[in-house]
Amino acid sequence: MFHTESDVVFVKGLKVEAVIGVYAWERAITQPLLIDIALETDISAAAVSDDVDDALNYKAVCDDVSEWCKEIKAKLLEHLAGQIADKLLTKYACHKITLSVAKPTAIAQADAVGVQITRYASASTDKLATKEAAKEANNSQSDDA
Repeated sequence: MFHTESDVVFVKGLKVEAVIGVYAWERAITQPLLIDIALETDISAAAVSDDVDDALNYKAVCDDVSEWCKEIKAKLLEHLAGQIADKLLTKYACHKITLSVAKPTAIAQADAVGVQITRYASASTDKLATKEAAKEANNSQSDDA
């Protein structure tokens, strides 16, 4: 199923209704999205303890991803997937995410069209830290003026 040497917590076929698309008519409606997520993480503590507090909570992941899809209202699947991956890497203890987002009703002749991306914690965390540092520098310059 997964070609990895790490433990994986996965979500397959998460269904979300969200605003997505570049055309005016797409911006006025919601469309179905199908989302698959593979979060590479260490599940050994949960495997030993049998305690949900030691696990990566896939229910919380599904709730968050559903909410983010509705909030983001992306034009492109590429943008939506990147935003979701960055948010997951920031919020959850995982070192790699593979995420696919599909629009099953976009092309009548196809079962679905979409994108799949892979992101790593260090790249996402470094980018976020750089953005935060730039904001702080701008805020401190404004305070000094």
